[in-house]
Amino acid sequence: MNPIYLILIFIVATLVGYFIIKNVPSLLHTPLMSGMNALSGITILGAVAAVGLSVLYEDQSIVVGQILGGLAVIAATVNVVGGFVVTHRMLKMFNKKKKGGNK
Repeated sequence: MNPIYLILIFIVATLVGYFIIKNVPSLLHTPLMSGMNALSGITILGAVAAVGLSVLYEDQSIVVGQILGGLAVIAATVNVVGGFVVTHRMLKMFNKKKKGGNK
């Protein structure tokens, strides 16, 4: 596929995603964030598959793909872990604090 088309698709997807998220009420951010963490997990699988398939070829130009794929795995993993940490902290804010002798 022509790289110009890929760049245009990326720009359009970025703009559409921004305007969709901008209009989401704050009450729905936590459930949406949990859903996005699941999608980031799928991104990790895709990156691992890309790196695994590039190992099958012994061409020197594939090394760049392996490096970029490895960076994609790391970035997606950081995204998933960070998303779950933030979601956990947000949900912890809604827990009622236990007082003295009441259980």
